[in-house]
Amino acid sequence: MLTRRTLMTAAAAVAVMAAVPALAADDVSKLPREKVELVAPPFVHAHEQATKAGPKVIEFKMTVQEKEIVIDEQGTKMQAMTFDGSVPGPMMVVHEGDYVELTLVNPETNTLAHNIDFHSATGALGGGALTLINPGEQVVLRWKATRPGVFVYHCAPGGPMIPWHVVSGMSGAVMVLPRDGLKDDQGKPLSYDKVVYIGENDFYVPKDDKGHYKTYESPGDAYADTVEVMRKLIPTHVVFNGRAGALTGKNALTAKVGAKVLIVHSQANRDSRPHLIGGHGDYVWETGKFANRPEKDLETWFIRGGSAGAALYTFREPGVYAYVTHNLIEAVELGATAHFKVEGKWNDDFMKQVQPPSPIGTGAKTGALETPVVMDE
Repeated sequence: MLTRRTLMTAAAAVAVMAAVPALAADDVSKLPREKVELVAPPFVHAHEQATKAGPKVIEFKMTVQEKEIVIDEQGTKMQAMTFDGSVPGPMMVVHEGDYVELTLVNPETNTLAHNIDFHSATGALGGGALTLINPGEQVVLRWKATRPGVFVYHCAPGGPMIPWHVVSGMSGAVMVLPRDGLKDDQGKPLSYDKVVYIGENDFYVPKDDKGHYKTYESPGDAYADTVEVMRKLIPTHVVFNGRAGALTGKNALTAKVGAKVLIVHSQANRDSRPHLIGGHGDYVWETGKFANRPEKDLETWFIRGGSAGAALYTFREPGVYAYVTHNLIEAVELGATAHFKVEGKWNDDFMKQVQPPSPIGTGAKTGALETPVVMDE
């Protein structure tokens, strides 16, 4: 019944839009086409950082999956709604002036209507009214990438369905690169050796009378209880990439000393404060928009709810770096922590243990450690 009301709202919106005379769109029929296979975060599909070629039509395909996921190391389960089966959904990369052509599929095995709202697109509802589909349907949407930067996309099927779908996992990011690549604060070219996508999610899992997390057979079964928890605005979990610990241990992000890593971070619902413990944001597009000059040497930056940001950092020392939201309660207690494992040779000029631990009052000792003891997680 909720699904039917949502569809009626969308149908009315489409009818209104159809009644408005449309301006002639650019003829894209002669543009070259490129089909891109999306990959699950934190990885990002292969792409050029800068290009001398003209605009293209970049074809993507995503399938909505409703499925149960485990969101912490204690085995807490949640009925998730996802783009392509991952939380967050895959990141799409194009260049300014390209056309994004997305085929969105809602399999008949699903139970709810879904759509997609692109914050990077120009047009009412970000394409939401034009992409709303029932189970067993698919739709193709094309939009022009006119603004460079990193942007959120999310499901927005209307009314109370919007926040529920978003906090159930349905968000992702688009990166629109300038055709001539990234620039520093002086307008000089910047490049990266690796890009990683970290999607932050706040989850609201209901508990029973004994304080145990509840499980459900389907997203619809969880709806009423989940909304009751959501309305209190207190998340039970705040996690990176769908699960507490998803980017730690054997799944930790990796790099080498000297590597330039571009970190794209999105939060579709709440504010966040990314911080790399032991590192910095050499160049940070805090609002995520590459037409603006990046800030330099930030310790912590701010991601507004409903947006994405990007930070470029060159790792200078080996070890395990924690990447957290610097609401440390959320990082430590609720799960918003990732790790970078960095390989390379230690440089004492940056940091050195001058005196190892010793009883107070024994005085300074010679023979300080030449290399630090790096503790694994």
